[in-house]
Amino acid sequence: MAYRDVYAEWRQDPEGFWMRAAGSIDWVNPPSKALFAEKAPLYEWFADGMVNTCWNAVDRHVQAGRGAQIAIKHVSPITHSTKGITYADLQQRVSSLAGGLRAKGVEKGDRVIIYMPMIPEALEAMLACARLGAVHSVVFGGFAAHELAVRIDDCKPKAIIAASCGLEPGRVVHYKPLLDKAIEQSDHKPDFCVIFQREQEVAKLIEGRDVAWHTFQYGVEPAECVPVEGNHPAYILYTSGTTGAPKGVVRHTAGHLVALNWTMKAIYDIDPGDVFWAASDVGWVVGHSYICYAPLIVGATTIVYEGKPVGTPDAGAFWRVIQNYKVKSFFTAPTALRAIKREDPEGKLMGDYNLRSLKALYLAGERADPDTVHWAQRHLGVPVVDHWWQTETGWAIAANPLGIEQLPTKVGSPSVPMPGYDVQVLDEGGHPVAPGTLGAIAVKLPLPPGTLPTLWNAEARFRKSYLEHFPGYYETGDAGYMDEDGYLYIMARTDDVINVAGHRLSTGAMEEVLAGHPDVAECAVIGISDSLKGQAPLGFLCLNKGCDRPHAQIVKECVARVRDQIGPVAAFKLACVVDRLPKTRSGKILRGTMVKIADGQDYKMPATIDDPAILDEITVALKALGLPEAK
Repeated sequence: MAYRDVYAEWRQDPEGFWMRAAGSIDWVNPPSKALFAEKAPLYEWFADGMVNTCWNAVDRHVQAGRGAQIAIKHVSPITHSTKGITYADLQQRVSSLAGGLRAKGVEKGDRVIIYMPMIPEALEAMLACARLGAVHSVVFGGFAAHELAVRIDDCKPKAIIAASCGLEPGRVVHYKPLLDKAIEQSDHKPDFCVIFQREQEVAKLIEGRDVAWHTFQYGVEPAECVPVEGNHPAYILYTSGTTGAPKGVVRHTAGHLVALNWTMKAIYDIDPGDVFWAASDVGWVVGHSYICYAPLIVGATTIVYEGKPVGTPDAGAFWRVIQNYKVKSFFTAPTALRAIKREDPEGKLMGDYNLRSLKALYLAGERADPDTVHWAQRHLGVPVVDHWWQTETGWAIAANPLGIEQLPTKVGSPSVPMPGYDVQVLDEGGHPVAPGTLGAIAVKLPLPPGTLPTLWNAEARFRKSYLEHFPGYYETGDAGYMDEDGYLYIMARTDDVINVAGHRLSTGAMEEVLAGHPDVAECAVIGISDSLKGQAPLGFLCLNKGCDRPHAQIVKECVARVRDQIGPVAAFKLACVVDRLPKTRSGKILRGTMVKIADGQDYKMPATIDDPAILDEITVALKALGLPEAK
């Protein structure tokens, strides 16, 4: 069946489409219908069904006779170790952990915070919560104590599950002192904490509150799967909010199961027994959807990777994992590929590995600039699928669905909307614009299963953030356009569209031009205040390793490229070479913070920043351009 037919089938009968998809899930009681629209514009899916996520991700595969298959493969180039856990092992480990939690009072509806690095136990903790019907909230391991405290106070967990430490190349990240400090700062106190002691650092346990991972499971009765309603929250995942207070994105259980199961075949072309690798972190939405849940729901093998794209030990790390574990579909962020490309511009390290198992590379998290996509296509010789989604949606809004049909690739576009998403490009007044016209990207309600039904304890904020600006639509916060063929182009966050002398210009389009310069490995464009034009673009350029050409010459060539390809209207005159760009730990460039520095405004150190020292380097570079220094 072709993509157009599948999309049309959903358009004509959304209820039937999603009920058929729900047929692939094991239900305790099947739902009476798919969509529950009684509280519109707040919608729910499969709300009256009874189901359990852990059963669908673990037990049913064991029951089907596939218990000996590897479910989780842990690969840690930092500890030089690997470990395989079969579905039968996973069932035993998760039911034991859930039994330990239950014996200490955790039950359906209780919240549990998980604060762990990239180890299989992080997935086991998520699945143990799902087994009991407890609502987990994974906080990125190593997050600052204050940020963890804010999340403790917002979701009020009965328990916190943490590891003693995380590992970065060359250093140990001490999780336990951060956890202790966060609990000290928070008004809400958990009943108990479970600590998984890693051999690299054994943490001091606080008597009466902390229990050791293995000890507290000793002698307990393993827990069975607890059925929950379809609209029971599976998890809360905090995403940074513009006001500083994080937004707790809620995911309902049944829609999450149905949507993720559907995507594994339709989008990623993964069948039971295939090996799937998402090189992300369990603390981010990609880690929830495509490290933990979706691969296990479909019965695939998922890889949990504790390492970096470069430096553990070199820029061939990803290709080594793909070769050694016969990865079929690989998912990473464009920023990771750019880091590899910067270290190995000719892709020579790829030649050292047998990558025959790899059938496709998937990119998401930041705009995939055409230069990086071309580089990957050229060296890997497989489809490179840029797809677009958000923490809020939990799965792809737009993609090239290889499991349905491989559509022609248009580099720079995440391809076409997936079934369930009626994507529209709107002007400020909320009216659809003509193809090729830049506007705000919105999705006509209802959103499909698996997307956020609301924010945790913040319905008013949910409505204000996503539903009020364009009534009848979900506002994505991204700007872009759709071409005549229905392909979507995401050009920038709405607030990254800059206004230069009355012309609305996309910073993404300028970044595309700069990234095409042969010496530029990575770049970012921001809009800074300009007394004459309102805003003016400013480019930051990171150069390829080994480039020794004069920086002034490269800047001059880049300015000329933008003038030539976008036109004088862009008024692109300012650019500087920097060694690196400030990013979140998930690889997103902190453009908003850079704007504040350039404009001399006060800024709050972003909680998710990978390395705060980079902001000082940015300040120095801006000062050299004659721009004001941040206060």
